[in-house]
Amino acid sequence: MDDKSGSGASWRRLDPQGWPRRVTFEHFRHFDRPHFGVCTRLDVGALLTAKAALGAGGLTIAYHHAALHAANEVEAMRMRLAGDEVRVHEAVYGSTTVLLGDESITFASLAWHRDFAAFHADASRALAAARRGETPLDPGADDDAQVHFTVLPWFDFTSFTHARPRAGGDSIPKIAFGRIVAGADGRHTMAVAVEVHHALVDGLHVGRFVQAMQRRLDDAPFWATP
Repeated sequence: MDDKSGSGASWRRLDPQGWPRRVTFEHFRHFDRPHFGVCTRLDVGALLTAKAALGAGGLTIAYHHAALHAANEVEAMRMRLAGDEVRVHEAVYGSTTVLLGDESITFASLAWHRDFAAFHADASRALAAARRGETPLDPGADDDAQVHFTVLPWFDFTSFTHARPRAGGDSIPKIAFGRIVAGADGRHTMAVAVEVHHALVDGLHVGRFVQAMQRRLDDAPFWATP
């Protein structure tokens, strides 16, 4: 897996021979609505403990990094449809929504780095450029080596659906982050909604993604050293 990924990331074609999911793939890929989504809650206590060390905007950058870390760990989250074939990207990066001063939105591309300090530096620059209006609304639209993110810090939620193009070929995973809330038990959690293409991803894979993201969120020493 590449240490850094942006547009033009390399990929390999999946050989369908011997792929255990081949029948499942053929079953779901022609559905009019082939996507499914789940919403869960993840513990962000370690992030909040490290909030000061993360710096301005670091909390948001950190949970994007945790999600990309998990997506790159789970192969199914790196699979994309390309006509009749399946491509497996070596690494995927992020594209996230950015709220502008006039209350419109744009997108910022987040290059993938395993190293959080490098990711934090790149993401900070990308987000600042987006807020200055220096990026188009749809950067990297023709590059599917990405995961689409959206952030809704104003409210908590228990379900979420994403806008998708009319053609059913969009196989890019889409992830939404909600408001961080404190529970009666004192734990701080955040709603995370994951939407995927069922021809490529099953509930098992989403479960692995969620578990991998939680492991990264729990890694307090990691977040203490941005």
